[in-house]
Amino acid sequence: MIALGGVIGAGLFVGSGAGIAAAGPSIVLAFAASGLLVMLVMRMLGEMSAAYPSSGSFSVHAERAIGPWAGFTSGWIFWILLCVAIAAEGIGAAEIMTGWLPGTEPWMWVALFMLVFCGTNLAQVRNFGEYEFWFAALKVAAITAFLVLGVLAILGLLPGTDAPGTDNLTGRGGFLPNGTEGLIVGLLASVFAYGGLETVTIAAAESENPVRGVAKAVRTAMWRIGVFYVGSMAVIVTLVPWDAKDVASGPYAAALDTLGIPAAAEVMNVVVLVALLSAMNANIYGASRMSYSLVARGEGPALLGKVSGGVPRRAVLASSAFGFFAVLLSYWWPETVFTWLLNMVGAAVLVVWGFIAVSQLLTRRRLEREAPDRLVVRMWAYPVLTWLALAGMAGVLLLMLREGDTRTQLAFTGGLTLALAVTGLVRQKLPASRRAADGTEPAGEDRPAGSADEEEAGDSTAAD
Repeated sequence: MIALGGVIGAGLFVGSGAGIAAAGPSIVLAFAASGLLVMLVMRMLGEMSAAYPSSGSFSVHAERAIGPWAGFTSGWIFWILLCVAIAAEGIGAAEIMTGWLPGTEPWMWVALFMLVFCGTNLAQVRNFGEYEFWFAALKVAAITAFLVLGVLAILGLLPGTDAPGTDNLTGRGGFLPNGTEGLIVGLLASVFAYGGLETVTIAAAESENPVRGVAKAVRTAMWRIGVFYVGSMAVIVTLVPWDAKDVASGPYAAALDTLGIPAAAEVMNVVVLVALLSAMNANIYGASRMSYSLVARGEGPALLGKVSGGVPRRAVLASSAFGFFAVLLSYWWPETVFTWLLNMVGAAVLVVWGFIAVSQLLTRRRLEREAPDRLVVRMWAYPVLTWLALAGMAGVLLLMLREGDTRTQLAFTGGLTLALAVTGLVRQKLPASRRAADGTEPAGEDRPAGSADEEEAGDSTAAD
């Protein structure tokens, strides 16, 4: 449920509208293509996480396979990504609340949401799991109901509606109304709508049986997410003309309006609010565990390494504080500093996926040689599909160079990645005594309840 809930967010319910407006009915192809890429990435991550469960997830795998600088770079860029996402989601949720309760200030709602989810994450990890389970259940129920109603309407079985046939798919400019250019824009929008699935391997490391948890989540979540994403896009473009005015701002609400569902816009506002709050909860959790894992491996300030009650509370507070500070930046300098932050993480998910793919190539070779019994989950058609996934990521990066907005994001993310990589390489060359003096050696405190031993990362291939 955390895997499903982590990826079914506002990017799907709202952000997909821009993709539909650009690609038309071919958005189905865009989501299918990017969905296949995400499935390959998750299979790779699942293979490594089942072999070495860790709350540091891909950062630990990158450190073990490539070297400490890679773990440092991928871990901290993901932390920054999650913290900026916390801010963006808090702002989005506050906008919905102020729409319902005019006269209230957005910052009040952001502060309330941050306090609630920071508080739940400071308590037992069970609280995070409980909240996220119910959030995910609501989102899954909403999208399942949408798919059922949509399919019934398409088949002409829903009372009061006529079967639309293929008019909306082939009319109004055809299946590719804006040509390949529109398809490319839709593809880029769909790739980033899938972000967030990586959190499941972080959470699974703190479950009662990490290996089984990772394996089950990866095996069952991927095809379900494909059905939800690709299926809902197919339903929307079949029921509603792709160029309808209200599709860009809210495709699901537009489809529900077409079906005559009362108060469709408000129904979707509730679903989007749940999606945003769920993402805030998951991102505070994921950011805190990633930062703790980095600290435990000597890749961050030791101050954040203290664990009490099975929870890295200082890491939770630091992650929440960064997110809340980013919210303040959005009010103080919305067109400058906050925009820079958003641009810096615009392509960060592709950086993370790249590290996952390279790590899997190296880790699989090592596992087959030294510990084949750890291969509980296996990457399909290794190494062919891993290389194909890397080629797909490179293709997406090249496509980003074609568009003005995404080109800016790519430049900012590239600069951040380079700065982190250089810092990581410099730190890697420092002797351990110097790192201890800098306050970045592991704190030596208890680990989060149920988490795997981070010290395994120390036996990286590079160190060998």
